[in-house]
Amino acid sequence: MSEHGYASGRLNLPFVGISTFGKKEYVWDWDAIDADVAVLGAPFDFGAQWRSGARFGPRAVREASTLFSFGHAGAYDHEDDATYLGGDVRIVDIGDADIIHTKTEESHTNIQVGVKKILDAGALPVVIGGDHSINIPCIRAFEEDCAKNGPIHVIQIDAHLDFVDERHGVTEGHGNPMRRAIEKDYVSGMTQLGIRNVSSTAKEGYDDARARGSDILSVRQVRELGPEAVLSRIPEGARYYVTIDIDAFCPSIASGTGTPSHGGFQYYDVLEILQGLSKRGDVVGMDLVEVAPAYDPSDSTQILAAQLLLNFIGFIFHNKKS
Repeated sequence: MSEHGYASGRLNLPFVGISTFGKKEYVWDWDAIDADVAVLGAPFDFGAQWRSGARFGPRAVREASTLFSFGHAGAYDHEDDATYLGGDVRIVDIGDADIIHTKTEESHTNIQVGVKKILDAGALPVVIGGDHSINIPCIRAFEEDCAKNGPIHVIQIDAHLDFVDERHGVTEGHGNPMRRAIEKDYVSGMTQLGIRNVSSTAKEGYDDARARGSDILSVRQVRELGPEAVLSRIPEGARYYVTIDIDAFCPSIASGTGTPSHGGFQYYDVLEILQGLSKRGDVVGMDLVEVAPAYDPSDSTQILAAQLLLNFIGFIFHNKKS
């Protein structure tokens, strides 16, 4: 029988205490990270081309994550007959990278330092944005790790391709991250899922992405293929970096974002792919971006983001043990 600690421990309800991610331990010293997973906030949204507000994403997702902080003995899933995120998986929250207003390069550098500290500690980096430009420093932080352990394959779940090379001198906005990623010699390829409708990238960007080895599927194509067929297109046994833009989801369940796009994924569309991915290879990093809580007074968007991250982390460590 699992030891829940309900009889002797604090009840510690979600609305009590400090809103770290999942109400996990806060580690302020980035040279003292000792954990399996370290959560870093990247509250930067100066790369947004339309509605701002994703700078408040990390704070909102952390608060939403307290809803799922009851797991005294992990979270039992009766469908999988498995307990996820038990006491054997140590998660810490290392706070936010320092953001300097109007300074993209300096802010990105501070995010990169945070991710590098997590990797140096041997933990899985989980970064909460911020706009999608924060993926640029996240991928940069993997250079030394990849030199030791091999390349990464990037899986993007998003409404937009984000493959703009340069526009009016902008090379590190939220429309550029996948183009910046594929330029790295330690990024072996890219799978881009959910891309649809009116995009931020012109046709030449799609041609460029495919020429560089990217596999691009829309929501309708993903649904037509089904999760197993989609997973079969992703290199097996690879090291995966997963970047999730919340606008990949339909605005009916995720309206709190700067660039909503109708026709998006529902929850299980993505969850089943993430669960399969955790069995197919080694997930070595992830970010979730573009949660802008002011546009969703119901809080559903940030709850979705927190639930998705916690489930994905659970799958990853459960399958490491299997």
